[in-house]
Amino acid sequence: MAEPALPPRPSLLSPRLWPMWLALAAMCAGARLPWGLQRRLGALIGAFALRAAGTRRRAAQINLKLCFPEKSEAEREVLLRESFRDLGIGFFEFARAWWGGVEPMRRTVRIEGLELLDEVRAAGRGVLMVSGHFMTLEMCGRLMCDRLPLAGMYRKHRNPVMEWAVKRGRLRYAAAMFTNEEIRPAMRHLKQGGFLWYAPDQDMRGKDTVFAPFFGVPAATITATHQFARLAGCAVVPFFHRREGADYILRVGAPLSDFPSSDATADSARVNAQIEAMVRQAPSQYLWIHRRFKRRPAGMVSPYKKPEE
Repeated sequence: MAEPALPPRPSLLSPRLWPMWLALAAMCAGARLPWGLQRRLGALIGAFALRAAGTRRRAAQINLKLCFPEKSEAEREVLLRESFRDLGIGFFEFARAWWGGVEPMRRTVRIEGLELLDEVRAAGRGVLMVSGHFMTLEMCGRLMCDRLPLAGMYRKHRNPVMEWAVKRGRLRYAAAMFTNEEIRPAMRHLKQGGFLWYAPDQDMRGKDTVFAPFFGVPAATITATHQFARLAGCAVVPFFHRREGADYILRVGAPLSDFPSSDATADSARVNAQIEAMVRQAPSQYLWIHRRFKRRPAGMVSPYKKPEE
């Protein structure tokens, strides 16, 4: 029996995609506003989202409770409000990185630790720069591309307009972009001594996952970092970035020693520990609205499940 034909890919000009085009037009216009105004508007957008995004707000509250049990409820509520503020500012950071100018950021950015890559580069090895899903990732990725020919890896978007916008925006400054389905080209890039940035801190629902602790909580974690290092022979380097006021601080850590090991779970736990350390330094700038702990080990219930479900 013949397999059913896949539905045709919609044209980018299909009427059902017009709302996304309008949203992108708004982002493009917002990208050209003064940076000070963007931060103020972003804070307002974040305050509105805190009230309007009920499901995502609840996910963030649960994540903060799981990850910071030592904090009081009042302290976590403050962090929740700050995270939505940074979420709103992050909207403009994404827009400016893709379609705006970054001269104000270039004047004040501080980049630390590039010298730690000298030995790796001299040996001709590729470098896998591991970070997390912070709201500053797009802006700081663009700023780092001023200093390194950095490629990126991302999850392919279902909406074709968004997919077009992501690739067009990022290829203005990135050396290359690979979807999470383009493993072989990404591997080839690393084997040729390239730099590849990616964030393995979300539940990708793939088969190559293990449960590794993140803030002491079992989290479904992809083993791609272990596999890339094993197959491409690349160095694995933590890449942290944060915003302090209007300034950006980018820091490259030392390559992880004795990595990879023969244990994918242990290696995944080491990577999670690096990302956790990054989060603790700038907790409000992390993407807490993602349901990081939805998948659970056997016998454990999802923390996001409502009591009546």
